[in-house]
Amino acid sequence: MMEMKEKIETSLKKVEKWVESHDYKGYEPFDGLSSFLKPLTCDNLLLERILQQMVRQSPINLRPILGIKPKESTKGRGYMAGGYLTMLKITGDQTYKKKAVECLDWLSKNKAPGYANHSWGNHFDFSSRASKLPKHTPIIVWTSLIGQAFLDAYELLQDQKYLAIAQSICRWILDVPREQTDSGSCLSYIAESQVSIHNSNMLGSAMLARTAKLTKNPSYLDVAREAMRYSCTRQLPDGAWYYGEHPMHHWIDNFHTGYNLDSLKCYIESTYDTTYKENMERGLTYYKSIFFEPSGKPKYYHNRTFPVDSQCASQSIETLSNFTEFDEKLLPQALKVAQWTIKNMQDKKGFFYYRQYFLGVKSKTPMLHWAQATMYKALTAILLKINMQHLKT
Repeated sequence: MMEMKEKIETSLKKVEKWVESHDYKGYEPFDGLSSFLKPLTCDNLLLERILQQMVRQSPINLRPILGIKPKESTKGRGYMAGGYLTMLKITGDQTYKKKAVECLDWLSKNKAPGYANHSWGNHFDFSSRASKLPKHTPIIVWTSLIGQAFLDAYELLQDQKYLAIAQSICRWILDVPREQTDSGSCLSYIAESQVSIHNSNMLGSAMLARTAKLTKNPSYLDVAREAMRYSCTRQLPDGAWYYGEHPMHHWIDNFHTGYNLDSLKCYIESTYDTTYKENMERGLTYYKSIFFEPSGKPKYYHNRTFPVDSQCASQSIETLSNFTEFDEKLLPQALKVAQWTIKNMQDKKGFFYYRQYFLGVKSKTPMLHWAQATMYKALTAILLKINMQHLKT
């Protein structure tokens, strides 16, 4: 394990240096609409999606020739802040405090325009199967994950301004639409209309629950409880979750399942409500059994491996590490995923590749949040667990 610890530390230093030397800017999988070709789509949703997917799916990085430049990433900053705070815990090095504070200050200044409370979105236009999201449109996934970094900062640094921002985030979450049902309410993916997706709903619930624990705000807790009820009553018998309940969202993938499990764990730990503990255990059993090959290679979908995606790898490491107290075998499994990813997906320059396709074809495009920031945070999480394990022995 100590040999693997050294590999992780070396990998962390490399990716940290790459992110900082690029001023926290990079490409993203869905940034294709930043191209000068966008006007040729004539504002047509299908044509915008074709352009977006052409850029996203190409093993060759088309962005430089299509005029797409590396951009800021709010979620990237949030993940880096979370990783820096974990490194501060591990090392006590105050440089990591300075870096975390700088990222959080940047996030506070760069919240979504037009909203009184704190929320965040993409720095580029995005077209989904159902609708268009102009740049800076806040979404609950990004907002909740960034919010967790502010809560980490409050608990570690004891600065009230971070808790105040977390409360601002929660007020934004309370304002998003909700699908009301007889078995819970689903927080919308976006603020402008109702879009019911399980991982965004559970991430929002976790953010509300953790903040409620610190502030004793009953309104946060009530909404968190109903949101978790919605998603847990719709969990499949084998422990899986569809991405969403609408038929066009009936797929099951690695990293969204990881979001769900981490969120449910956060909810239970924050509220002491064990109503859905069995759902968490069933989901964890499914996750660790289904989404990994014996080598540690993370699968993208429940029923096929490719494309091997850096987001699946990073979320796998983080989620498996997060649950080591429930199953001592999860730390070795997380280490195996980390070892495979560092060996197969990290460039000599320090950045992690976007994807590996069938027959070993790789998309080596250096994304910012999707590969670098998420991997950085994940590797700090597993390094913390290694250190805790070492202290026990």
